Amino acid sequence: MSTLDPVAVFRTEAAECLEAIETGLLDLTHQLDNKDLVDAVFRGLHTLKGSGAMFGFEALAAFTHHCETAFDRVRKGEVAATSELVAAVLAAQDHMRALVDQPDADHGDIGHKLLAQLQAAVGGKEVAPAAAPAAVSAPAAVRDATAKKKNSWRIRFSLPANSMANGTNPLGLLDELRDLGECTVRADTSAIPPLDALAPTELHISWDVTLTSEQDRSAIDDVFIFVLDDMELSVEEISGQAAATAAPIEEKVAPAPVVAASVAPVPPAAVPEFRPVEAVPAKREAPAAVSQAKAAENVRVPAERLDELMDRVGELVIAQSRLSQLASASTDIALRSVSEEIERLSGELRDTMMVLRMVPVATLFSRFRRLVHDLARETGKVIELVTEGESTEVDKTVIERLADPLVHLVRNSIDHGLETPADRLASGKTEAGTVTLSARQAGGEVIISIRDDGRGINRERVRAKAESSGLIQPGQPLSDSELLQLIFAPGFSTAAAITNLSGRGVGMDVVKKTVEALRGAIDIVSVPGQGSEVSLRIPLTLAIIDGLLVRVGSGRYVIPLSAVEECLELSLEEDLRSRGRSFISLRDSLVPFLRLRDLFRTGTKPDVHQKVVVISTGTERVGLVVDQIIGDHQTVIKSMSKLHNNVATFSGATILGDGSVALILDVGHLVAAGQQQEAQLRVAG
Repeated sequence: MSTLDPVAVFRTEAAECLEAIETGLLDLTHQLDNKDLVDAVFRGLHTLKGSGAMFGFEALAAFTHHCETAFDRVRKGEVAATSELVAAVLAAQDHMRALVDQPDADHGDIGHKLLAQLQAAVGGKEVAPAAAPAAVSAPAAVRDATAKKKNSWRIRFSLPANSMANGTNPLGLLDELRDLGECTVRADTSAIPPLDALAPTELHISWDVTLTSEQDRSAIDDVFIFVLDDMELSVEEISGQAAATAAPIEEKVAPAPVVAASVAPVPPAAVPEFRPVEAVPAKREAPAAVSQAKAAENVRVPAERLDELMDRVGELVIAQSRLSQLASASTDIALRSVSEEIERLSGELRDTMMVLRMVPVATLFSRFRRLVHDLARETGKVIELVTEGESTEVDKTVIERLADPLVHLVRNSIDHGLETPADRLASGKTEAGTVTLSARQAGGEVIISIRDDGRGINRERVRAKAESSGLIQPGQPLSDSELLQLIFAPGFSTAAAITNLSGRGVGMDVVKKTVEALRGAIDIVSVPGQGSEVSLRIPLTLAIIDGLLVRVGSGRYVIPLSAVEECLELSLEEDLRSRGRSFISLRDSLVPFLRLRDLFRTGTKPDVHQKVVVISTGTERVGLVVDQIIGDHQTVIKSMSKLHNNVATFSGATILGDGSVALILDVGHLVAAGQQQEAQLRVAG
């Protein structure tokens, strides 16, 4: 059985911590006076620093310490939160991420430049106290002219027995107290059980600390901020005379000697002083009770394990299909009963597995807050990002593949779509442009839209560029949809000059290829002067779907059940009567249909009672004429070979119960083909 690598676990938790810090910083951009957000960012930096030091990421801990100090000054009211400070810490956060991923790499003097930027953002005040870790030295700063008053504190604390097993390092807490000033630490070992009852993973030591520091009580509370709920803590302020006499506490006979070590900064040759002190009683919960109270609500599972489990479920579904086929051909009642039970269980297991793989699009949308923030500073535009439908869930594989296409679309909306503040005000709009990311589920698809309220797409420039590039012939008639789809052609760009954002004509081409690889489609709507909207129609999952198994000629095909609206019967007489127009009347509306027997060139005669399967994508509907509807089928999607990449009619394949292969129809392509056929017939008519 494999065990988790502690460093890998730290990196995962550090990534989550950095995301939380980034979210807090971006929220703070719009609410610079929000103390709760300042505290949240400070706590995130504090956690990252402490965890980094615990796992040996010293450079990360030292660098993060400076950012933490800057936000500590904001918390205490010494400096104000500004957009420059937020930008500086966001840039520093990128460096922290690099220190997590590559702690041993040479990062040059990036850290020093970022710290200089951070110091400038806090008005030149020092961002690294004298006791800060020394892995990254802070820039020179102007010292305070007057020394602060020193306070003396007596701190007694004990941690739960399972603290170290849960990742809490008490030595780290003592180090943080030492960073606040001179302190004397005494360890109380009276609660340690006999050796035969001692569990090596349990903590039975408490501490008595005398601290002399310029910091106030809040600095001490910050040291214990993440363990306060589970520990016992007593903090008492003592006078100067009491502090001097606090060390030689009245000696009493204790059950076990308690060792105290002075950890105040001393010369290397100095020998720590040891003396017995009075035992400090500690109240502890039973370890079992603490463990049950803190039972984990979530379990981390590597993504590859989910993928492997999904493969096993897929093989089980195929085997179940084989069993169902054998049972249907048998007269054994017991076999049929077992087959039905296995079919039910495999269906439930499939549904459970699909839920495990689904993640909300909020995990995808959250990445773009930082992107929009940076692009606004780079372009000088005022941009507001609005997200809708963040709870919509999609297969994790779809989320991973959509990240890059959405980056291109958002950058394109900001660069080409939104105007500068001056242009927007001149055209009667608000100074701030809006980019909206939205997601919603429609049947078996999720529709992700990127909408802006900018200038819209200039049709004349698109046509001129397409004609000059040879994509279309001069004067070639195109529908508005076909014209707008030209922006996805390879190398197409209407930008006058190449910039950091766009102009090379590669981004939108990547978007189209990625979406098509996901068996999706792209719709564009643009109104001049009002903005544009690009909608990506993506399947909810790429693994297992419910399908409708049909027969065309001697071949069997699968239609995604989520796209099926209804099934009708088409007699031979009606088929012959409709030759030349290929329309059926469906509730006072004409629906074009495609004869799959002709499309696939089966060379067979049609059945006497053909069926029409009406499919739809959004508002568009098309009928597919098949010879027989076999029934529903749990479809395990298999990728097509590279030789079939250009066959747009099919989106994949599946294995049937008898071991044969059935192709999965690409609904989007068939609907587009049907609509194109309808348009041609209308023009001819």
